[in-house]
Amino acid sequence: MTKLLTRKNRRLKNYDYSEKGWYFVTVCTYNKRCLFGDIVGANGCSPEIILNKYGKIVEKEWKKSASIRDEIELDKHVIMPNHVHGIIRINYNGKCQEKGDQPVALMSGPQSKSIGAIIAGFKSIVTKQINTIRNIPREKIWQRNYYDHIIRDERSLNEIREYIKNNPATWDEDENNDK
Repeated sequence: MTKLLTRKNRRLKNYDYSEKGWYFVTVCTYNKRCLFGDIVGANGCSPEIILNKYGKIVEKEWKKSASIRDEIELDKHVIMPNHVHGIIRINYNGKCQEKGDQPVALMSGPQSKSIGAIIAGFKSIVTKQINTIRNIPREKIWQRNYYDHIIRDERSLNEIREYIKNNPATWDEDENNDK
C-alpha cells in the first residue's frame, strides 16, 4: 500500500490572513531553480542581484501588485536568483475598506483579499509571462506553497527590512542557494 504524502499547513491556525497588518513572505522557485538572475559583486564590492529577463518580469509584477490591489502597500523586497522576499501591508479591516466617509463592502469578502490570494495572483501572472517567453506551456515556475510571517511590531519589521536588504550579501550561505 502506498503511503500518501500530506503537506504540512504552515499557516497560523484560526488566523484571518486578510486582516489588516504587515506580512513577510518568501516565494521560492520550483526545485529552487535559479531563474531570475545572478548575484554579482565580490572583492570588497557590495553584492547585488542582476536580474535577467525573467527576474525583470518578477520585479515588474511584484511592484504592479500594489497598483492593482487597493488593499495593499508594498515595503522592502528583493528578488534573488531562486526566490523572492517581500513585505506586504494589508490596509483595510476585514469586510470593508474606507473610501472617504463611506465604508464600501468588498465584493468577494476578505478571503479574496488575503495574503494567499495576493501571492497566488502574483505567481500566476509571472508563470504565464515567463512560460510564454520560453514557449513552455504549463511549466512550473514556483513551489506550490510559500512562507509567511505575521509581523507584530516595529522592531520585527525593521529586522526583516534589514534581512531583505542584506540578503544578496548572504547568498553563498542561503539555504535556497542550490550552489
